[in-house]
Amino acid sequence: MTSPAVLPSDAPLIAADVARGVTRMLLRHDIATIAEVPLDGGRRADLMALDARGNIVIVEIKVSRADLLGDGKWTDYLAHCDRFFWAVPAGFDLRPFEQEGFLPQRAGLIVADRYDAAVVREAATVPLASATRKKCTLAFARRAARRVTHLLDPEAGQIV
Repeated sequence: MTSPAVLPSDAPLIAADVARGVTRMLLRHDIATIAEVPLDGGRRADLMALDARGNIVIVEIKVSRADLLGDGKWTDYLAHCDRFFWAVPAGFDLRPFEQEGFLPQRAGLIVADRYDAAVVREAATVPLASATRKKCTLAFARRAARRVTHLLDPEAGQIV
């Protein structure tokens, strides 16, 4: 019997698996990533990343066609990043990403598994305004620092 903590190698990938593979790939390119990042306007990016030049990347993960086709909010993420990528598991039907509604000229595409990922289509770079970049970068840094602090001292959040 397989332990619940150990997945068989042929188990369907979930968003956390895709996030892990994408994070590993980005880290090899010196791009620091954090998951589940709240954005202005009430949205939450699956992954937000910061490269060595200060460019901001957002990755939206989809593991089912229904989730992809039902997502009408993703364009809101474009106001918070220089580059935007979709990330999907291997075997995902990539044809929808070629449709104009998914902005193939702007949005990149990554295919990932639990261990790694590959960029199938590079994302266009659309530079953020300086004030927006500063606001997003500071929010990224502060969120990352709070997460590290919480790892070191889980009770620190109770200190006012």
